[in-house]
Amino acid sequence: MPGTVTMYSTTWCGYCRRLKSQMDREGIAYTEVNIEHDPESAAFVEKANGGNQTVPTVLVLPATGDGEVVMTNPSLAQVKQALGA
Repeated sequence: MPGTVTMYSTTWCGYCRRLKSQMDREGIAYTEVNIEHDPESAAFVEKANGGNQTVPTVLVLPATGDGEVVMTNPSLAQVKQALGA
């Protein structure tokens, strides 16, 4: 799968577990960042979500270099679309 995916999550987030499982099944590589252990990432998530620490927040950098895509609680289809798949 082209591009890179970073998922900002927490250990207790069921939506995060579901999306990770779906991406694993589809072979989509991603980097997971726990916002409870990384203040800079927590600040990024808050900025992306109007001051809220809503997870999963997903950052996609398409291989085409067309800029970043930030999504909150996206579906697998939305992640694939952002990657250009």
